[in-house]
Amino acid sequence: MTDSPHMTPEEFRAHGHTVVDWIADYWAGVEKYPVLSQVSPGEIAARLPAHPPEQGERSADFSKNMLADLDEIVLPGITHWQHPQFYAYFPAPTTGPSVLGDMLSAGLGVQGMLWATSPACTEVETRVMDWMAELLGLPAAYRSTSAGGGVIQDSASSAALVAVVAALHRASGGQVRERGANGRFTVYTSTETHSSVEKAVNMAGVGSAQLRVIEVDDKLRMRTDKLAEAIAADKAAGLTPALVVATIGTTSTTAVDPVRVIGELCQANNIWLHIDAAYAGAAALCPELRDSHDGVELADSYCTDGHKWLLTNFDCDIFFTSDRAALIGALSVLPEYLRNTATESDAVIDYRDWHAPLGRRFRSLKLWSVIRWYGAEGMRAHVRSGVALAEYFAGLVEADDRFEIVTDHQFSLVCFRLRGEDAANEELLSTLNAAGELYLTHTRVRGAYTLRFAIGAPQTTRAHVTAAWATIQAAV
Repeated sequence: MTDSPHMTPEEFRAHGHTVVDWIADYWAGVEKYPVLSQVSPGEIAARLPAHPPEQGERSADFSKNMLADLDEIVLPGITHWQHPQFYAYFPAPTTGPSVLGDMLSAGLGVQGMLWATSPACTEVETRVMDWMAELLGLPAAYRSTSAGGGVIQDSASSAALVAVVAALHRASGGQVRERGANGRFTVYTSTETHSSVEKAVNMAGVGSAQLRVIEVDDKLRMRTDKLAEAIAADKAAGLTPALVVATIGTTSTTAVDPVRVIGELCQANNIWLHIDAAYAGAAALCPELRDSHDGVELADSYCTDGHKWLLTNFDCDIFFTSDRAALIGALSVLPEYLRNTATESDAVIDYRDWHAPLGRRFRSLKLWSVIRWYGAEGMRAHVRSGVALAEYFAGLVEADDRFEIVTDHQFSLVCFRLRGEDAANEELLSTLNAAGELYLTHTRVRGAYTLRFAIGAPQTTRAHVTAAWATIQAAV
């Protein structure tokens, strides 16, 4: 140990090896843990000291002691999202290549707010985002060589927020920056749209009274006739329709809105169209699944989460726009201390103008690492595996007369329930999750309490799905 309080590179090397070994062992043995944490509120906090240590623990045993506490204190409070029997919410895969890329980002410690603060941080991201547009078969308008381009946001919630402010900027001719929204603009979603859009509307100052929630059809897709009626009514009332959010793969059931018809309506009325494909965007890797993206070329912005079905750990939302001028116009603020020659030359991208935070990590390293390791072929294989396992699970459900499939399952989510009353389904879910062998969540479909079986962990195999179904049947 040195006299300095800082960890030396050699100390970091030694402790780092120990930590990497622990992570690898955790991944290898994750199936021994109950999927859902079994602790009570406050239980983990009670195991931690009430006060911070006065003296540092700078010794050769630092990582060993830290990991011992992780085993004893932290792991009991972990819900194991990387467990192959995790079927809740949507997948959140943490893969080796992604973690290695994230380690490199942390090690470099880059602050990539401007091109000038680390040119590689910007230029690698720009190229990797162009790769993603190509891999997903997205329109040329989303490439960096066009009037649009791509950037990594932290989540689809932030993507929704920047879509709202960009739409307001364009709809107001830039006046919103000075005058605010003042109840003049309207935003349109469906009853199935993610709650992040409502939050974004509130944060951007549009006002929840200006959010129009459109009915869905029998397949839980936005009804375009109702959307057209709402737009016409608002225009007749002297309001300005600014934004429509269409969803490819809704959170509850992975329903797909009729994007092409919605896009044509938006173009006819000069309305910004944002597509939230946070989960199901990954499906576009596979040509046979791209029907879900019909009409995407009509959208002004689009996002999908690398940290859901694209093998990249959180946070990594892949956001594209065909109108970077509106986005930058809404978000750019340039104080004197950020002025620099490169920015003023207009020859570079400053990603600080593409999202809410000023600061930004070198997140593209982990996405680059994933693409390099898996290649397009490996990424497609992962998506296809999830779709095939969902089809297999749906077949198991359909073969048992006690259960029913409640809606289409074109991706890797199956929504199912016991026939009959909600109470029986609530009890079934509670029993399953309490046992710890697997973890599911629920939603309501047409008012009925429904179980969601979301497949996507890289470790999940057909044998895991078979075992999960046996557990579900035994719990009835």
